[in-house]
Amino acid sequence: MDSSCGIENRPKTFSELVRSWYFWKPIVGFFTGAVSGALYFYYLGHESGSSPVTHDIFSNALFGGMIGYFFVRRPCRACC
Repeated sequence: MDSSCGIENRPKTFSELVRSWYFWKPIVGFFTGAVSGALYFYYLGHESGSSPVTHDIFSNALFGGMIGYFFVRRPCRACC
């Protein structure tokens, strides 16, 4: 089995890293998930406090951001 698993190579210098999609992809995934989580709370969430995830907007945005990050940075299926 290939040990690289098709993962894109990291850029060598910091300036190449900042300009690459390798750097921005997880950040965009996190913020997209955070906005989605906040919108979920605003339109569908409830204030009763029965759910630890949806009882306030910050925890909902954080949970959505984590889901967005892990969706973008998931391991490839060939390695698992």
